[in-house]
Amino acid sequence: MFLAGTDPPAMTMEWAMAELIKNPKSMRKAQEEVRRVAKDKGKVEDDDLQYLPYLHNVLKETLRLHPPGPLLLPHECIIDTKINGYDILTKTRVFINAWAIGRDAKFWSEEPEAFRPERFERKMRDVEFKGRHFELIPFGAGRRICPGMMLGVVTVELALANVLNGFDWELPCGMRCEEMDMSEGFRMVSHKKVPLTVVAIPAAGFT
Repeated sequence: MFLAGTDPPAMTMEWAMAELIKNPKSMRKAQEEVRRVAKDKGKVEDDDLQYLPYLHNVLKETLRLHPPGPLLLPHECIIDTKINGYDILTKTRVFINAWAIGRDAKFWSEEPEAFRPERFERKMRDVEFKGRHFELIPFGAGRRICPGMMLGVVTVELALANVLNGFDWELPCGMRCEEMDMSEGFRMVSHKKVPLTVVAIPAAGFT
């Protein structure tokens, strides 16, 4: 339980920051939105998250490309079943490849491998990760959907909003975003094989 409550949010936060740094236009758009909302208070609080739709789309796009558990939790078939011509026998262990679904061109026809939060402002506007849209199921679906989903989402959105508000971010030593290694590794959750290293620069006027 403790691992599920810490590792997935931490890895999702790292992937979100990596994708934003690799895509400077998305970074600027997210920071402008966050700083507009946080302007008078100097920080983002949980009540402010409802006013950050682009940040929410950044998280959805991050979870689409980098679901914390790429194969979700396994299920076991309890009766002989036939699906799309395939026989699934009783006691068969079934895995759902959420990683592949999130990159399937049948559902994500607009550059499925690219980080594009704007896709959720257009054709995929109504798609959410709460288990009702099977093209985006980073937390699973149905009765066994992740019970900590909303806590994890709020935790990541709040942390991400405040680090974007308080700091500007750069790659170290003149490294270019095109040189970033975005390859994935797998332990308990999906993680960057090469950990993200960035330089935090306090934003102008941030206290």
